[in-house]
Order: sequence, then C-alpha cells, then structure tokens
Amino acid sequence: MEHTLSILLIEDDNLEKLKFQKTISNLNPKHSVQNANNGEEALKIMNNAEHLPELIILDLSMPLINGLEFLNILKKNTFWKYIPVIILSTSVNHRDILTSYEIGIAGFIKKPNKYEDYVEKIKRVISYWSINEMIEN
Repeated sequence: MEHTLSILLIEDDNLEKLKFQKTISNLNPKHSVQNANNGEEALKIMNNAEHLPELIILDLSMPLINGLEFLNILKKNTFWKYIPVIILSTSVNHRDILTSYEIGIAGFIKKPNKYEDYVEKIKRVISYWSINEMIEN
C-alpha cells in the first residue's frame, strides 16, 4: 500500500523546483514538498521541523552549503541519518557519485534533458519510496 510522502527538495534553481513540484502534483497531489534553496536553508528547516521529511531530494551544486556538505552534516546527525537521500544533479562527475555513496545516499540520478524522461525517473523514485518501509523519526 502506498503512503503519502513528505519530501524535502533542496534545489537552488527555480525552474527545477517548478518542474519537480509539477511532476509530484501529477503523480499524487497528497505528497507534500517543502523547498530549500541550499544546504543552509535545509538545515534551518530540519532544525525547526515538527515532523522530519521522509525523503530528501538533493542537488549538489548550490551556494552557501552545497549538496555534499549538507549530506555530511545530515548523516552525522543521530536523528537525521536514516532519512533517505536521493541526489538529483546535472553532475556525472565520478568523484561526486562515489563520494555521495560513501557518505550514505540512497541513490544518484542524473537530471535528464527531456521532460518526459525526468517525469519517468521521478515517478519511479517516488513510487519506490511510497511503498518502502520507513523508520519513524
């Protein structure tokens, strides 16, 4: 049985945020998406959250605290480290991918150029995490 997800999208590009929100709304409008423009903003959201997100979608290239820096902070925190993180990035740098997995991501997705491919990838990710058993925070 699928459940409704609480998603934190950490992305600094407004077009990417709109594209993600549109895709999620078309998949299941009950999924909630909270946006952060960078890792610093995401940490503020996490520190003040009444309920932690069940899934984090993270871009790597952002100002202030970038994706890898945020990921390091997240995975060292006792309460946050089990939240699954999916990297959604234009980077296909082997070092970025390897480092991300070493830190503890759940998956790495290259942002496709075609919107239809983007929708399909996001649909698969959300479908999987909607049926996956989560750790209650």
